[in-house]
Amino acid sequence: MIKPDYPSVLLIYTGGTIGMIENRETGALEAFNFDQLLENVPELKRFNYRISSYQFNPPIDSSDMEPTLWAKLVKIISYNYENFDGFVILHGTDTMAYTASALSFMLENLSKPVILTGSQLPIGVLRTDGKENLITSIEIAAAKHPDGTAIVPEVCIFFENHLLRGNRTTKINAENFNAFRSYNYPALATVGIHIKYEYDKIRKAEPNVPMHPHYAFDTNVVILTLFPGIQENIVSNILHTPGLKAVVLKTYGSGNAPQKEWFIRQLSEATEKGIVIVNISQCQTGMVEMARYETGLQLIDAGVISGYDSTVECVLTKLMFLLGHNLTPREIRNEMRRSLAGEFTRPKL
Repeated sequence: MIKPDYPSVLLIYTGGTIGMIENRETGALEAFNFDQLLENVPELKRFNYRISSYQFNPPIDSSDMEPTLWAKLVKIISYNYENFDGFVILHGTDTMAYTASALSFMLENLSKPVILTGSQLPIGVLRTDGKENLITSIEIAAAKHPDGTAIVPEVCIFFENHLLRGNRTTKINAENFNAFRSYNYPALATVGIHIKYEYDKIRKAEPNVPMHPHYAFDTNVVILTLFPGIQENIVSNILHTPGLKAVVLKTYGSGNAPQKEWFIRQLSEATEKGIVIVNISQCQTGMVEMARYETGLQLIDAGVISGYDSTVECVLTKLMFLLGHNLTPREIRNEMRRSLAGEFTRPKL
């Protein structure tokens, strides 16, 4: 018998591989009904938890995930916030890092765990990684300190024995079970025989401050990846896209870019028009340091700002989030330099 004061977790199934089972008659993979969750994952019965579920109908392939669905997730969490100790979102892996990054900004003053997980093999397949990911995510979502506060009051991704800060995470593998990695920030927890939490790495919540949900996004953002031989007409066409408000500029190394006159001029003209340009590295590990080389200094002069060691998923969703709040370009630049949810590390001076 589950007592009313036992931990409670809301499972939100958006879609994705983890929620698929094989139709025994046709052999096709189909989304199973989460009303029968305990039947499909009987191990959950060993938890003395109150586990409820919400299912997107129809399920969404993660390739179709977009800001309106991020807002739907936030509404579900906000509506149920006082009734559950934590939330587990089952999500396709392809865009999971984008969703995790977006939610980290949309759920301001979060004091409860929101854990995204999924799998590389359907949960109905014998050798699936989905069961372990699901079971451990639920345990982490329900975990509390002795004083009753959540151990991990963050938006996170749990995958193959590692709990990662959501807005620091990137999908790196389409084949193996270790599908995600956080290159520039350590894991918040490692799972073996025990769950080993890295308490000093986990953000501290202010439980007395109410969670503030946000829903607005503006998607007039583009990613511009530099490559040797890139032509002016390509850069110009991108920067003159009607309605464009922000650019994620993927540069080389520690934030370096061509010194060609036309390139710097194009960037300067764009920033003068109010387009916010954020510089991140094409390297997975490391930080943008534009003051390190002359090529980076020219970008600073052109009005480009640093994304530090942020992921592309994080910078893109943060820009969409800030643009959705009708801030001025100056205000957005200031907010991009400020860590809102632990999304980057400032360089040591």
